[in-house]
Formats: sequence, structure tokens, C-alpha cells
Amino acid sequence: MRVVIQRVRSSQVMVNGEIIGQIGRGLNLLVGIAHTDTEVEVNWMVAKCLDLRIFPGTENDGRWQKSIQDIQGDLLVVSQFTLYGDCRKGRRPSFDGSAAPMMAEELYNLFVDNLRSSGLRVETGKFGAMMQVNIENDGPVTLILEKEHK
Repeated sequence: MRVVIQRVRSSQVMVNGEIIGQIGRGLNLLVGIAHTDTEVEVNWMVAKCLDLRIFPGTENDGRWQKSIQDIQGDLLVVSQFTLYGDCRKGRRPSFDGSAAPMMAEELYNLFVDNLRSSGLRVETGKFGAMMQVNIENDGPVTLILEKEHK
């Protein structure tokens, strides 16, 4: 499982020109599911996203001391199978590492549901749709989280 996690001032996702998810201060999560992923990887990733300290302790302190839970921020979760695009060979990406759509959607929904159980506001894109994501990155802070099936 791969998640590109971005600390944002605001973020929104649109489908067919209509805003379907929008947040203020918090995290934008681009989520890719691998064909080997299970509930174990999802649970690990949820905990990591909720507990990762990437927000400053105070306005004047640049050190990262607080998590999304500490600041009671928002989460925007967008499915993105292209995170498993392999461009090492040829001129087109291979998506062999991505999970099949039915499996990916099930694990993506589990990821979203588990994030929602934190009590934080969670907005989403539309699984499998062509989406436009607008991100006002804060910092900018962008990290890649990965959990491989063992």
C-alpha cells in the first residue's frame, strides 16, 4: 500500500466539474492499493496517517510535534492506482502491481472507514473516476508512506 501524504491548508476533489470533497487544514491522502495488500497493511497505514507528527507545535515553532489528531484537522482521501505505475521498462507504465479494481475498492473503503472511526472529518473522491484534485500544500510538506505485504 502506498500513500502520498500532503499537509494542506485546503484541498478539494472534483468529478465532471462538480466538487465532491473539500477540506480545510489537514491532510490530502493519495492512496494506491497493491495486489498483495490485505487488511493488515490498511490498518498499519491508517495508524501511521493518524499518528504521524507533521504539524508544528506552535505557530512560531517550526518543529513537527503534532499529528492530524492533535490538531483535529480534516482528511481528503483520493484513490490513485497510478501510484503503482512501474516506468522502469519501455515507454508506458505497467500497472501490474496495482490491485484489481474490486479488491482495491474494498480495501480503499476499509481505509476510509477506519480513518472515519477516528472521529475526524474525512472527505473522499470517487473511486475509479477521473478526478481533478486542487491542493494548497502547506510547507510544502509531501511524504510517501509505504507498507508492503510480508
